[in-house]
Amino acid sequence: MALFTVDPAFTAGSVFAADWPLCHVRLQDDARFPWLILIPRVAGATELEHLSVSDRTTLMEETIRAGAIVRALAEAAGRPIDKLNVAALGNVTAQLHVHVVGRRRDDSVWPDPVWGRGSALAFDPAARARALDLIDLG
Repeated sequence: MALFTVDPAFTAGSVFAADWPLCHVRLQDDARFPWLILIPRVAGATELEHLSVSDRTTLMEETIRAGAIVRALAEAAGRPIDKLNVAALGNVTAQLHVHVVGRRRDDSVWPDPVWGRGSALAFDPAARARALDLIDLG
């Protein structure tokens, strides 16, 4: 039986934030956007159909929970979001994962997608710690 592992592509651009009932949660290390990545801890999953019905339900609930946290991260930074984007892509990293990204009409890449647009701006250590604390409380 295969063990769940996080694809190394995630560890390159994000930091561990929490383990929820289903998902390994990561904070994208890009201070331009409040952004969480949910990775269901199901070995070999690349598509939603690879999850059980129960796990799909849990993933939806955890996605909603992540959205509330993304909104809280934006509020704490004094920059409330205009739109919450949720996406399960996999063209670059096939491992099943869900991005939950807060967007503002005045962000640097609006209205374009966040992927491959501009250079990531890593959190300073204090801001990262504050964000991780908020995620932990959520």
